[in-house]
Amino acid sequence: MLAPNKTTLTQFLIEERRRHPAASGELNALILEVALACKAIAKAVAHGALAGMLGEAGSTNSQGDAQRRLDVVANQIFVRGTEWGGSLAGMVSEELEAPYVIPARYPKGKYLLVFDPLDGSSNVDVNVAVGSIFSILHAARPEEEARVEDFLQPGTRQVCAGYAIYGPATMLVLTVGTGVHGFTLDPQLAEFILTHPRLGIPEQTSEFAINASNSRFWQPAVKRYVDECLAGRSGPRGKDFNMRWIASLVAEAHRILMRGGMFMYPRDNRDPGRPGRLRLLYEANPIALIVEQAGGAATTGYRRVLEVPPAELHQRTGFMFGARAEIERVEHYHRMYNEREYDAPLFSPRGLFRASAEA
Repeated sequence: MLAPNKTTLTQFLIEERRRHPAASGELNALILEVALACKAIAKAVAHGALAGMLGEAGSTNSQGDAQRRLDVVANQIFVRGTEWGGSLAGMVSEELEAPYVIPARYPKGKYLLVFDPLDGSSNVDVNVAVGSIFSILHAARPEEEARVEDFLQPGTRQVCAGYAIYGPATMLVLTVGTGVHGFTLDPQLAEFILTHPRLGIPEQTSEFAINASNSRFWQPAVKRYVDECLAGRSGPRGKDFNMRWIASLVAEAHRILMRGGMFMYPRDNRDPGRPGRLRLLYEANPIALIVEQAGGAATTGYRRVLEVPPAELHQRTGFMFGARAEIERVEHYHRMYNEREYDAPLFSPRGLFRASAEA
């Protein structure tokens, strides 16, 4: 039995809808369909090797990345769990090259769904937390089949964004534009219960996450930022930093929401023609909206992520997010070093304000 002071996801969404009497209820229905899909994926992830879910699928996704078996299963769960409800005009997945067409036997609605069904799937075989990321947009032509261009909306137009994390506990974290709220899956009730209302990212941090193996490819601004953090208490930042890297965007975002920090997967010099690694529509945009709603900031290094105009479905981008002061600092460094080579050695005494005066 549910305790009287506990709020389920359904109850939370009903309360939110009551704030907007003109709402039709379609958005609530769609979010609950996504939540049900996440419950099914959590079960598949939990069974792991017992259900033959580990290992590669022997196929590739739309960008040529090798698919894990759970990538394929999670994508099918998302599609089957949301196609029938009548809320969607179409959907886009990391695992599909083109938009998924809602079958003719189902009604079409006024929303679009974009998602990464299993972020960090390479971690599944070693039992590290993975997750699902999703974003909901308004359809340009409600109740009609969505076209590619209908999905190419900047992140500022998101109606809802969220992720599920499959770890020691399964949690669903989402925003509908009124802050960020975390719901923990009660395995006995099979219900998501509101456990983390109004999540906020601390303004100060001494922790950052980046894949240091790519340091030889980093742009000057990123190299300077990391060097200053690594210099610790005796360096220009005047304090020690911890460096993390999980290789799961959901897990990194969740840690930052829970205890603060900074995440960086920047554009680098490995492939000048590629603007970054993470996908804009269904990875960077939903996480960026969640981060901003929690009081943080998200950037490509050169501009606010949510204002980047998408040009293609699987467009990639550099992506950094976390404590607002840290984002402002790394953006400042990008402006400083935009047209000149990095010239500050590791552990340099040059700090932010001194460098600003010299620039």
